[in-house]
Amino acid sequence: MQSISWYVNRLKTMSPNEIGWRATSLVRDCWDRICIPLGLYPQKHHIAKGLGTPPGFSVTTISAGAWTKSEATSREAAWYNSLLQKADHIAKHRLSYFDLHEHDHGHPFKWHFDHAAEKQAPKRLASLIDYRDFQETGDCKLVWEPNRHHHLVVLGRAYLASGNVKYAEAIKGQLLSWMDENPYGYGMNWRSPMELSIRVINWVWALDMIRESRVVARDLDDRLRHCIFLHLHDVTRKFSRGSSANNHLIGEAAGVFIASCYFPDLPNATTWKKQSFDILCREIITQMTCEGCHRELALGYHYFVLQFFLFAGIAGRQHGMDFPAVYWQALERMFDFLRHLAEGGKPPLYGDCDDGYVLDLGNGPHDFATLLSIGAALFNRPDFKWLAGENQEPLYWLLGENSLAEFDLLDMNDNEIHPVSHSFSESGFYLLQHGYQKNGDRISVLIDCGELGFTSIAAHGHADALSFSLRIEGHDILVDPGTYDYFSHPDWRNYFRSTKAHNTLEIDNEDQSVMLGPFLWGKRAATRCLEWNPSSSGGKFVGEHDGYSRLKDPVLHRRTMELDGTTRTLVITDEVKATSTHHAKVFFHCAPDCIVEETEPQCMNISLADQELLLTFDPDIKLSLFKGDEQPISGWVSSNYHCKQQTTTIVAERECKGSCQIKTVISMIEK
Repeated sequence: MQSISWYVNRLKTMSPNEIGWRATSLVRDCWDRICIPLGLYPQKHHIAKGLGTPPGFSVTTISAGAWTKSEATSREAAWYNSLLQKADHIAKHRLSYFDLHEHDHGHPFKWHFDHAAEKQAPKRLASLIDYRDFQETGDCKLVWEPNRHHHLVVLGRAYLASGNVKYAEAIKGQLLSWMDENPYGYGMNWRSPMELSIRVINWVWALDMIRESRVVARDLDDRLRHCIFLHLHDVTRKFSRGSSANNHLIGEAAGVFIASCYFPDLPNATTWKKQSFDILCREIITQMTCEGCHRELALGYHYFVLQFFLFAGIAGRQHGMDFPAVYWQALERMFDFLRHLAEGGKPPLYGDCDDGYVLDLGNGPHDFATLLSIGAALFNRPDFKWLAGENQEPLYWLLGENSLAEFDLLDMNDNEIHPVSHSFSESGFYLLQHGYQKNGDRISVLIDCGELGFTSIAAHGHADALSFSLRIEGHDILVDPGTYDYFSHPDWRNYFRSTKAHNTLEIDNEDQSVMLGPFLWGKRAATRCLEWNPSSSGGKFVGEHDGYSRLKDPVLHRRTMELDGTTRTLVITDEVKATSTHHAKVFFHCAPDCIVEETEPQCMNISLADQELLLTFDPDIKLSLFKGDEQPISGWVSSNYHCKQQTTTIVAERECKGSCQIKTVISMIEK
């Protein structure tokens, strides 16, 4: 249960129309609490008429046993053993996600369970469950993750690769178990429309992959269709609106569209298909900047919504209901945004990331090379191919076996895609870059001068105005520490969103923007770029934010960053504009593998592999190092949800009596 102040602050973020919609939703939920126990919702016999038509599209052209045949390629053979090993674990209910590795989920499968905290979630009416309350439900993400059924698609791929029907039978068994344990409207797994949508997408892919096996008999097929109908029935009544219409609305619409295309004989399928199609067409414009960046300004959610738009687009095209050219152009811009971030190596994190993804088609869900290989084949982009490297297994499953040959034929003309400075002014990101991979001298600096986040709650934003990350020759050196947790550990949630958890300046131990809840912000820092002057050696950026104007003595933070790739120096000048005395801290979060030591007064040395940096500070700066501290929290990085590791954080601090300046020179030394 949230506090009264949280509800008051949350109401302040809503428009009158949204308040009206939420009031109507409460009435609907109250009515459902009467109707669902009485069985007053669409029953199986209500949708039986007209069932039995063929699927509206096929998710793959691959036939069972494809990788066991004599014509299987060497790369298919290389993928084969890894896939079957993973599928064998899944068939035994041993799943891996977040901080769990091959964890036994019980026999029978425990579908209402936080397997990390070993906590049972309630099975009462879904609308009565407060999924944010860890004491009541455990961590809702840990309950929901296995119920998204990504692992069923792994079993489907294993069946097609091997032809072994045991993988199809394993899918059937888990689907039966899930439907037995999750009657309509009861338990956590009916609580969130987003979760329903992700689940039906995975059901579509898994069921189509094992269609050739015929393990799904007609009686089970009817039961599954009824369950899928109830999923779509529930989601379409609860599409996110107002301040909640972020990645959730995209995911909800994608699930409805894909399932409606695949099961065109379901009652209301035509209406739902058109409704969700229109939402996707609208949101790919509304929620994206003209540069292809998702407006939630969180890289994890950029990956997430890109997949929803991608899979919906492919399903529509296969179904004969293709999206308009502007949709595909916007999708290509989303890939292009990733392509620019990847010029200096793996794209650096910013904003929230909970490792959300849509389908497990091989490789990691946030593997930028995998996505760029798909984009290369889909949009005929040799530059995407250059950064993606070899073609990836998901390309095979998503676009068919011919796509691998088409990918191989893309002509890159031996032209290296090298980092160049680039601005995403509408998104608020700026890249200072220099060098060539062939020379081993690439430098990439990503600067965040964007808004806090999307809609009035900016749910997935961090207090990271004017923060930056630094990569050298593809190695992460100075990093965004990540997210770690949403629901289980409130103190850690607050830390990883805080200003002190980013490579920027903090005043008087206050955050730039005011946290009001785990996904709710009050007063926000407003940023603006004052100067952008790129050059062949890097260039200059100047930006400022007013996040500390709320203090009794208002403070303005202005940051200048100048990269000279020829001398391999990055100069950071932080200006604090004020009239009274303030305590200023500048944070530098190093990648976990970095070795950090103070080599001489006012100098910090950072080394990683063959890279070495020297950070030089002003004489009046006090320097401190933190690593794995918990009182207070400092010196941590989270590269994956619910996983964290110790790292070194450098803190440079000083008293500012009125306006002052803090200068940091980063020299990148060639070994």
